[in-house]
Amino acid sequence: MNAEHQPYLVERNPGYFEYQLPVSVKLVIELSGAIPLLKNERDEWELPGGKLELRETPESTALREVEEELGLEADKLVGLQIVDSWVYEIFSHRHVFVVSYGAEYVGSRQPRLSNEHKELGLFKHEEIPALKMPHAYKRTIDSWKGRRSAK
Repeated sequence: MNAEHQPYLVERNPGYFEYQLPVSVKLVIELSGAIPLLKNERDEWELPGGKLELRETPESTALREVEEELGLEADKLVGLQIVDSWVYEIFSHRHVFVVSYGAEYVGSRQPRLSNEHKELGLFKHEEIPALKMPHAYKRTIDSWKGRRSAK
């Protein structure tokens, strides 16, 4: 194993490597029966969210990112709960640990596009499978829908 070719690995002892990954927190938002998604620089749809910052909790990261990326009031999200987690291999040399949450938005604002993404879309659950987006995001959205349906 060579940490030079796998920069997300750190050799702690001879031959013993640890994953060193940034943490990204994402959020499935139920907004009047639709899910807001953002198009990134790779032309993939993704959930709103971003990197966990120093001294933040994952929950506070999710809430901050919703305000920054969609302009929605964080205090109008109800039922915030962890839905899924996975290691996402963006490229062979770039991995990130993703924690995803789900919540329902009960505010009156409409989501708006920030300068962090190329496009904002509101999608019904049945539209998600056809979108160009990583499978783990689709799995997370399905898991959130399953939890909402079970109530």
